[in-house]
Amino acid sequence: MFWKQSDRDKSESHRDKRAVNLQNLKEMLSNMEDAEIIERETNNSEKIIFIYIRTLINQERLNEAIVVPLIQSSYASVCDCITNSKVSILSTLKEAETQLLFGSVLVFNQKQNVWCSVPLKNTTGRSIETSETETILYGAKDSFSEQIETNITLIRRRLPKTELKVEKFTIGTYSETTVMLMYIDGLTNPEFVKIARNELTNINFDLFFDSSQIAAFMEDHHHSIFPQFLQTDRPDVCAYSLVMGKITMLIDNTPFALVAPITFFHLLQSPEDYINRWPVASFLRGLRYISFIISITLIPFYVALTTHHYEMIPLQILYVLVESRSKLPFTPFWEAFLMLIILEIIKEASLRMPTKSSQTLGVIGGIVIGQAAVEAGFASKVLIVLVGISTIAAFLCPNYLLTKANTLIQFIFLIFSSFMGIIGIALGMIGILAHLNGLTSLKQPYFAPVSPFYGRDWLDLFIRGPLIWMKRRPEHLRTLQKWRYRSRR
Repeated sequence: MFWKQSDRDKSESHRDKRAVNLQNLKEMLSNMEDAEIIERETNNSEKIIFIYIRTLINQERLNEAIVVPLIQSSYASVCDCITNSKVSILSTLKEAETQLLFGSVLVFNQKQNVWCSVPLKNTTGRSIETSETETILYGAKDSFSEQIETNITLIRRRLPKTELKVEKFTIGTYSETTVMLMYIDGLTNPEFVKIARNELTNINFDLFFDSSQIAAFMEDHHHSIFPQFLQTDRPDVCAYSLVMGKITMLIDNTPFALVAPITFFHLLQSPEDYINRWPVASFLRGLRYISFIISITLIPFYVALTTHHYEMIPLQILYVLVESRSKLPFTPFWEAFLMLIILEIIKEASLRMPTKSSQTLGVIGGIVIGQAAVEAGFASKVLIVLVGISTIAAFLCPNYLLTKANTLIQFIFLIFSSFMGIIGIALGMIGILAHLNGLTSLKQPYFAPVSPFYGRDWLDLFIRGPLIWMKRRPEHLRTLQKWRYRSRR
């Protein structure tokens, strides 16, 4: 099948072939108020033209780094005059456009009849701050920013090895977003690197502003509610993942990096697991797994018992439930459904409102609305308590995307339990496990090391074993270096 070439593709193809000259550059920069074209004369009476976009360059360094050296120098070549930056020779209009939009100054020497580009990118950005999404008490406090060069620096400081490779990709026909693929040569499985390269090369879209958008194009299963890439803004997490044999992708203009391949169990692990003592870390990790199950099954279990299996409820508790539900106009399903919907509305509203107002909204929404619902006869006291426990349990999950998936799973289980009771919850659990077993991350099993089974990796699965015992890298990653230490001479 043949596709008709669009007008934009034709214009870009034509621009790729056009030569760099002042007239073409003026046409390209027309109606751009922040574009500057300046003419100066050197001490040798030679005419030099400077073209740049002032909002993209460091204007404070423009004179001292480029203009003054060229005007006062007696050298004939631009490359000889500017020694503190890398000077590139331009041959096409497309190259000139790319250099301009990435913060370079175009310089034209009339005598030599050569156009050059000098990088002078404006590095204005947010300073390194503490992570707000993955907070820990002990450990490193720095986090990524929107500047990709800064993010690479934070990782290289932790891994000062030349084996740490960085490959550059540009995606997005309009945004031209820079993506850096990082891996450790000689350790990471080359298959992972090859798959990531192919996926990044085959992305064909116009705009990328966030790492989650790139993950959406690289995921193996687009319709799953479970994330197949780990998004993190912590450089220590990325460094640890690289040493374990994974790859990391840094995206310009976003503080969140992508780590792959991952498994479902990585979403329930915290950086603090490797700081606490191993018995404490194992207890906390087990608590997260239990909380995950509670968050998706507690309310459906309540609906199943009160609707289909009330004979399983102990007599003392049954009296309390009958008393609390005696005057309610709704069935257990609709009672739970309305309370969960109201809770999600409060949670989303608290995220969208200003910080100071959101705290007040959370307190008022959780206490006042809950108490009013009980007094008005729309919900029972028992359900309000269970909803509170379920909500708090959901927040123990370190991964925000998995927390949102919990909510959807909870609603699905709620519907199953209203029709089939505990059997519906059991069928839902079987369906979730089957779905997880069928997922892959970067073509690797998502439910490893459970399925397929890797016994050695269980030392860092449901528990976090002592670090002195974890001498081998995870088997399911198939790294080129199995051991985490080198033999002493």
